[in-house]
Amino acid sequence: MSEEKDLIEFDDTEAISFIMNTLTEEQRKRIDEEAVQYILDLICEYYDQNGLIEEDTVDEAEIAEDDIFNFVCSLARKEGVITISDDDIKTILDGEYKYGLSIGIYSDVDEQ
Repeated sequence: MSEEKDLIEFDDTEAISFIMNTLTEEQRKRIDEEAVQYILDLICEYYDQNGLIEEDTVDEAEIAEDDIFNFVCSLARKEGVITISDDDIKTILDGEYKYGLSIGIYSDVDEQ
């Protein structure tokens, strides 16, 4: 018998605060809350385009970190909404992942 997981709510405001708190003082000079929100929006767009987000589901999906990084960097450059480096984007992606781990959206364990 499998145990059904409760739906976990991703809160953008909490995520932004969490990510901003992981940044160094130097990074905060380059990365503001608007940039973090924009990257979170691109992450959601990636999940949506790849069928990884469905309302009211608790199914686990494997996320290819390189794919999401390339998608976000490419779209960010194309749209020109923010002007941060790929390294800064990677920092935000890492922070989003850590936030997801902290609330139980992501699992750091490979289950086989």
